[in-house]
Amino acid sequence: MADTSPASLAKELLAILDRDKERIERIDNYIHGKHDDPYMPPHADDEYRLLAKRAVSNWMPLLIGTPAQALYVDGFRPGATGDELPAAPSSKSPAWSHWQRSRMDARQAAVYRGALGYGHSFVLTEKVKKGVISKGLSAKKTAALYEDPANDDDPYAALTITAWPKGDVPGRARLFDQRHEYAVTFKSLGDLESVRVSKPKLHGSTECPVTRFAAQVDLEGRTIGVVEPMIPLQNRINQTIFDLLVAQTYTSHEVRYATGMAPPMQMEMLDEDGNVTTDPALAVDSRPKLGSDGNPIPAAINHNARRFLFAEDPDVKFGSLPAGPIAPLIESVDMSIRHWAAISQTPPHHMLGQIANLSAEALLAAETALARKISEFQSLFGESWERVFRIAAELEGDTVGTEDYSGEVDWRDMESRSLAQVADALGKLAEQLGIPKRGLWKRIPGVTQTEYEDWEQMAEEDDSVGQLATALTRATPNSTAPDRELVAA
Repeated sequence: MADTSPASLAKELLAILDRDKERIERIDNYIHGKHDDPYMPPHADDEYRLLAKRAVSNWMPLLIGTPAQALYVDGFRPGATGDELPAAPSSKSPAWSHWQRSRMDARQAAVYRGALGYGHSFVLTEKVKKGVISKGLSAKKTAALYEDPANDDDPYAALTITAWPKGDVPGRARLFDQRHEYAVTFKSLGDLESVRVSKPKLHGSTECPVTRFAAQVDLEGRTIGVVEPMIPLQNRINQTIFDLLVAQTYTSHEVRYATGMAPPMQMEMLDEDGNVTTDPALAVDSRPKLGSDGNPIPAAINHNARRFLFAEDPDVKFGSLPAGPIAPLIESVDMSIRHWAAISQTPPHHMLGQIANLSAEALLAAETALARKISEFQSLFGESWERVFRIAAELEGDTVGTEDYSGEVDWRDMESRSLAQVADALGKLAEQLGIPKRGLWKRIPGVTQTEYEDWEQMAEEDDSVGQLATALTRATPNSTAPDRELVAA
């Protein structure tokens, strides 16, 4: 049987962070533009290295930001309890109060970007002085253990580093299991013998309060983000851009040449004793100035388009070399970007900026793959948020919310459509299919939970007929009960 003592769990989780450190760091470098250098000659000079640095075209933020900007939780709908219908999302519900207390309207984006970039991120739900809150945890500092990492949502242990070791000061971490929290200290990720675990304290939940947000999990339990599979293609784009810059610098301009003529040399003046002098009055002779290698130093030639070239020697010939073509390299860059768009399911016009003369149908078709990709992320991240809400409910003492496995988060509709199109479509749904109009209010783009509740309140205040009927029902004595019993009999 595996050792599940807190010290053994802490060592195992720190070893996982140490094992994945190089891979995560490589992904982090590519996200922030620190890419591998393109190929260049072994003895490349500083000019080549400068061109290599300028050749980096970092597409990774776009790869993460495009789907992340379409992910926004706008509400939580609790599941049905018994025979009751599911409750409508409410800004005053305990679940949404926890969301607002955690300031997740703004902080949720960091959770998605971390999961999309590194493959996974985490959210810790805990009880503090101001109540139950949740906060995101980085994949660079957090690891979790699962019995079945491909199918389990609940880890049996998780560890997050709160401070890295610095000199003689050991690093600090927090370890969570299904019941307790432990304070952990360590000297380095590789020094497992230095790991020390404090006494346990209850964290208040019956499950590990750390929830994983994974962009993609295969049946081996491996999490894969959107960055790592695209690193080879990013390197190809950087190499092509580098080749383009080299060709642009060295061969894209016409080169003039002259043959049969020695270049002018830098001269220095000599006095009567043969010493070098800078005073023209003392100069009696001159000679070519020699460099450190003993060879004469050529003088700089001041030549531009307004100067005329001539030579006294009839054997001197002038000519020019034509510029090299760079159009094939530009086409290669365009092709690599199109491959990038196809593999990453990113619409080409997002990357190439070519949206002229595209109809609404063409734009919709171009964004179909991206929409499917976003829908997949919403399904994966939605399940994770539902676990976060269940843990928060348990910490707040809400027994109904703790067992709510049918609740769902509401994702804001971020698709670009004109308000006229939306109004026309919703009107047809209400008139032709008989869908209640209030049920369609949430489908209006950009409507927040607070606005939706304000509309409901205003509608109830304006519904004078409904209010009168309600008042009459309350005022009517219950005199028809025997008749109902008679009919039933």
